[in-house]
Amino acid sequence: MSTMQRSGPAETAASAPALRTFLSELLSFGFVGCLGTLIMIFGANLMRAWLGGSPVTSVVVPTVVSTLSSYLLNRFWTFRHRDSDGSGREVAIFFALNGVGLLIQVLCTGFTYYTLGLHGGIAYNLGLLAGVGLGSAFRYWSYKKWVFTPATA
Repeated sequence: MSTMQRSGPAETAASAPALRTFLSELLSFGFVGCLGTLIMIFGANLMRAWLGGSPVTSVVVPTVVSTLSSYLLNRFWTFRHRDSDGSGREVAIFFALNGVGLLIQVLCTGFTYYTLGLHGGIAYNLGLLAGVGLGSAFRYWSYKKWVFTPATA
């Protein structure tokens, strides 16, 4: 007589809290990211159109403002359950990783404007959004890996 082995509900039950935590983090991160994106896009277009800023400068300044708000919201809401303490080291790593994310955004914007020669508002915003998307993917991955680390048991 052979016995069949099946994975029991224990595996599913054990993975359910991890999945809920992941989805909660992802949704919160997405909300914070959308808010930061609105700050950045509104600020970038304001600086470019009304204040006459260069395309690259118009991305950098509002991204720094967006980064400040994103740190606070991610630290105290999205990743509040993680074993981070808001130390100077954590803040420095957060801003360094955001610098990489900003570089990704600037490269996309600069490529669209200077390399492709697309100077219209729609092209500018499409380049901006491409940079935001790629930069956000990098930020989510890097925050979980190096900034807001799991709580130690």
